[in-house]
Amino acid sequence: MIPVIEALQKAIDNNRIKTDDIDLISYASDAGFYSLTPKVIVQPCSDQEIQQIFKIATEHKEAVVFRAGGTSLSGQTITDGILVDLSRYWDKIAYKADTNTIQFQPGITGAMVNKYLQPYGKKIGPDPSSISAAMMGGILSNNSSGMCCGVKYNSYHTLSHVSFILPSGHAYNTSVKTDSNRFQNEQPALYNTIQSLKSRIHNNQLLYNKIRTKYQTKNTVGYSLNAFIDYEQPLDIFAHLLIGGEGTLAFITEASLHVIADKPFKATAMLYFDNIYDACNSIIPLKLADAEALELMDRASLKSVEHLKGLPVFFKELPETCAAILCEFQAETKEGLAILMEKAGPTLQQLQLLYPASFTNNPIEREFYWKIRKGMFPSVGAVRQSGSTVILEDIAFPVENLATALLDLQALFSEYHYDNAIIFGHAKDGNIHFVVTQLLDTEAEVNRYDKFLRAVVHLVVDKYNGTLKAEHGTGRNMAPFIEAEWGNDALAIMTALKEAADPHNILNPGVIINKSSNAHIENLKDLPSIEEVVDKCIECGYCEHVCPSKNITMTPRRRIVARRQLKRLQQQKKVSEYQSLLKAYQYQGLDTCATDGLCATECPVYINTGTLVKQLRSENHSAAQNKLANFIARHFNKVEKTAKASISSISFIDRKTKIPTTISKSLHKVANTIPVWMQEVGSVAKWQGNDTPNPDVIYFSSCINRIMGHEHQPKSLQKTILNLCKKAGINILLSEKINGHCCGQPFSSKGFNEAARIIEDKTINLLYHLSDKGRIPVMIDFTSCTYTLLQNQEAFHSDTLTKFRQLTLIDSIEFLNNMVAPKLTIHQKKNKVTLHPTCSTTKLLLTQHLKNLAALCASEVYIPEHAGCCGMAGDRGFLVPQLVASATAAEVADIKKQSHCDGYYSTATTCEMAMKKHAEKDFEHIAYLLDEVTI
Repeated sequence: MIPVIEALQKAIDNNRIKTDDIDLISYASDAGFYSLTPKVIVQPCSDQEIQQIFKIATEHKEAVVFRAGGTSLSGQTITDGILVDLSRYWDKIAYKADTNTIQFQPGITGAMVNKYLQPYGKKIGPDPSSISAAMMGGILSNNSSGMCCGVKYNSYHTLSHVSFILPSGHAYNTSVKTDSNRFQNEQPALYNTIQSLKSRIHNNQLLYNKIRTKYQTKNTVGYSLNAFIDYEQPLDIFAHLLIGGEGTLAFITEASLHVIADKPFKATAMLYFDNIYDACNSIIPLKLADAEALELMDRASLKSVEHLKGLPVFFKELPETCAAILCEFQAETKEGLAILMEKAGPTLQQLQLLYPASFTNNPIEREFYWKIRKGMFPSVGAVRQSGSTVILEDIAFPVENLATALLDLQALFSEYHYDNAIIFGHAKDGNIHFVVTQLLDTEAEVNRYDKFLRAVVHLVVDKYNGTLKAEHGTGRNMAPFIEAEWGNDALAIMTALKEAADPHNILNPGVIINKSSNAHIENLKDLPSIEEVVDKCIECGYCEHVCPSKNITMTPRRRIVARRQLKRLQQQKKVSEYQSLLKAYQYQGLDTCATDGLCATECPVYINTGTLVKQLRSENHSAAQNKLANFIARHFNKVEKTAKASISSISFIDRKTKIPTTISKSLHKVANTIPVWMQEVGSVAKWQGNDTPNPDVIYFSSCINRIMGHEHQPKSLQKTILNLCKKAGINILLSEKINGHCCGQPFSSKGFNEAARIIEDKTINLLYHLSDKGRIPVMIDFTSCTYTLLQNQEAFHSDTLTKFRQLTLIDSIEFLNNMVAPKLTIHQKKNKVTLHPTCSTTKLLLTQHLKNLAALCASEVYIPEHAGCCGMAGDRGFLVPQLVASATAAEVADIKKQSHCDGYYSTATTCEMAMKKHAEKDFEHIAYLLDEVTI
């Protein structure tokens, strides 16, 4: 065993140490275009364990690199040493109203911090486009800014206090008054170095002025040298050097930022110009008109998002020279926004626009505009050549020179044959991102990139006195060029700082300070072509925070990274390594994937890794397994009857003796294909159809709801919905012919595609007949079934698809909210209820309908901050119970922190079972709530 791993295993719980090849391989990539395979991954949960890691790393001369969200773009969160994963145990947060600050640990996403601040009308200053996935450790360590942040509200300028641990193991907190003296006494070498470096800067007028000037605009090249000018005490100076320090000086255990107002009134528009020169020349006038955000997009970047639904009809017809600016005005009040827009009117009229400016304050439309802009970098994956690598650079020019600078940059694209390069970014600050794609599989291609990048450095620094990194951090790709931007004196100061803070060079070596002049072209990441459904992925990591298996096995990004390694091993004909990784992938990649598809909702190019998993599951099936699945699909009525009888018997025995639970757990340990019985299964559904003539609606009750009932409810779900329709005067038909019919999800989710088509054909034919060839709408009482039919329709047989497209499907949430509830009278509201929106509710954009429905029935509606996929995925709770326990943990913790609720509601029986088991609350369908409070 490797000595450093052995030492770590003695110091830290082995359950939080990963050494398996599949883990090391899948953690080798982050969002950047570099790759290194770590020796070990550690998931510490305390300051003391961080100190142990530092001690062991120092003794073994091993690198230590911290990763939170892994969305860094410049090679900051990869290593061939010890990778410290902070995404699990470092998410504490607290708002301090008296100081208007938010205190947090590094492993919580920026979006979650803003969600926590939302009730107070506040937000943090930094607003990177990756804020939903980027965690606060990375946001601080890269001094991230973003769309509206500028310089004034970045992490550096809004920092209140920070707690950190040095590589020596000593810990300090800038909010503790005595720590300044303790820092001086315990760290004399570092303290004196900081004092000395401060004097060198103050005594070098040219450097002093350069620092003062460069930090008036966005700049993250090297360390934050402005700290030596802005602060007096060495502890305060060092604390601000940690901001943008990229984890190379110390570990930030906790920090606090001053928060700003989240202006609630916003008006947003896409402004289209004939060319990028005209677009850039509009920036200063729009800034003077107090525009809050000005996001530039060239024609190539607009093409990368043409796949998005909802774009204007002219979008694909825009001129080849066109550029656009996403412009947004914000205000504290509605009246204030109206004044802003009136003031901006003359400026907008003077702009040379292709189409008149059309501003919207509709939240859905605004969110769509921002989705276009925020997804621009990952969307390049949709248009890049398969197998090519995506390289993103982050530069800034003086705004007054932006137009000519971008024309020069485009000339470099042509000179070096980057024909598909795109430009976008925060034009208000002169901060531009450009993306190029290329194969990196030959020395000639690597040399082309090298020469191109050096030409960019010359253009930015020498011609325009700009900045090589405005907000993404120096990383590996700009480390060789710090001297080009800052000069030898500044680089010497940065080097001396690193040596004093980290004398053994264990913290993220090679990042920021790197002696190699070729660091930007070393350890480059290739992206070999893999399965088409996920090949577009550029490993940005936007998907990871919503994945239910993220804390137990893999995330969508890591599943894809591992698939790419399998492809490499296959190409290299390394049979033994290939077979070993493939075997490990079965559990980590396939068995524990809930195939819920929430990853696609966060992915800018809608990659659904669940689709990949279903495809791989399908490929794994034998002919006999497929034949059995087809038999079950053809005889589903008998299967349904058998299931009801079995559940009835097992539930009765389990309530009396607990024997089924005990035996199934024991057998599952022997063979994980044997399901574990869940006591929450409850009773068998007791319902009967009706013969309503001339129905207004056809009621399709899912097979799950036809089989399983609610143990604590005297009425079945079917009877409850029928009763609600009766109260609302709606004629609804619940035909018993639906027995033996199914949406196909139990088959398609396991990759039994032919079986899914068999039962889908049966079900669509029945619904087509019952609905009078689509004349009568069909309501479905299980949201996952609604989603499955809509999602799978493209795979239907042609005749079935023709019939399906004539049907009008309505999910029960929308049906109850829009058609039933308005016709009912509320007689007694509940005080407070809790909701669990299912994955399908989210994907079908029905969460607001669910909230509206609950708000009719209760004075307060609570949705847990960490509400997400419960991992149940139909049968995963029976086959992989540890997945559900992990997936629900954060949401359950939120629920248990709440005061008493009068009820807990969702829209899917299996999800309700999962939440009931782990939250120990009786979750049930929202229909029960509506029925209870109405007359």
